[in-house]
Amino acid sequence: MNIMILALCVGAVIIAGLAFYAGQLLYKLSAQKKLIAKEQVKQQAKLAKSRLERNAKLADSIHLIARAMHQEQCEFSEGCLRVWVLMSQYSFTDDEDLSGRYPGIFAMYEVVKEMPTHDARKKYSKKEIFKQDSARWRAEETHAEQIKADCEKIIEEFKAAPGSENVVFN
Repeated sequence: MNIMILALCVGAVIIAGLAFYAGQLLYKLSAQKKLIAKEQVKQQAKLAKSRLERNAKLADSIHLIARAMHQEQCEFSEGCLRVWVLMSQYSFTDDEDLSGRYPGIFAMYEVVKEMPTHDARKKYSKKEIFKQDSARWRAEETHAEQIKADCEKIIEEFKAAPGSENVVFN
């Protein structure tokens, strides 16, 4: 009987030790989960801040290019190409249908997106370059009013960074 009581006591001590160890592990697991959750919140805040900063830079560039186009300081074809690419990189809060929202800029972008620029343009004959330029000029003329209207919307919707609203185009 003494051995039985001794075995029960030893068993109880072992079970108590294992229970204590399991409790410590659960506590550490709980602390680790809280730490991971806190780090995720920090990362999300950092990501949101980074997205806001990136959007601010993009909005400033979009605003300036739209202003230059509206004031006819930048060709519509070049401006539309640049604005469309920048807007496609902008992180909107909801899914925006940019082609429906800015139809003039989208139409112009569709015309010029495949046209070669810079060094790639030099590979073509003068006749081919003139043909492409003629198509671009016709598209600029066709969509001019809608592009100007889109530029007005963009100027209102994409705010310039402080200080850049005073940029003068000469």
